[in-house]
Amino acid sequence: MAERERKLAKPGGKVFSAHSLVMEPTDVSRALIRMAHEIIERNHGVGDLIVIGLQTGGVPLATRLRAHLEEITHSLVPLGTLDVAFYRDDYGIRPVLPEEVTLIPCDLTQKTVVLVDDVLFTGRTVRAALDALADHGRARCIQLAVMVDRGHRELPIKPDYVGKNLPTRRDEMVDVSDQGVALGELVDK
Repeated sequence: MAERERKLAKPGGKVFSAHSLVMEPTDVSRALIRMAHEIIERNHGVGDLIVIGLQTGGVPLATRLRAHLEEITHSLVPLGTLDVAFYRDDYGIRPVLPEEVTLIPCDLTQKTVVLVDDVLFTGRTVRAALDALADHGRARCIQLAVMVDRGHRELPIKPDYVGKNLPTRRDEMVDVSDQGVALGELVDK
């Protein structure tokens, strides 16, 4: 659950209550390092690579992933952020949260984009991100990196790099933060 949703969209006056910690902060760090190595191996380095974090939960992970990529390769990797609020297919069905910063530091034409998010659930946010990215050029390739893949896909979207596959119930929530990855549910205040 992204920071913006935690702050602004407490559904029905409910709050997130964790019932288990499924990844410690060290587990998240280890997963990011592993994913960085996988990205480098798959792309034969980081030339023409750009890392883009989805607002808001994917941005801190993208920042950390980029740092690992640069540390391993001793090369600079561009970093961007993307807010997909106005590209979602449920626009008008649920409240639109205030827009966060979209910053794409270069034209994406002929670049390999690694799109980073915290949790992959239905796939609808990623679909919106693909539409949004098209407004910034025609990338050669778009790859998806997520810390948690919880299943329940509604669209044919599959991540290229995964920190942890975590089967969940539809009513459970996953929270990725500096304290690790927690599994829980929304409860009354």
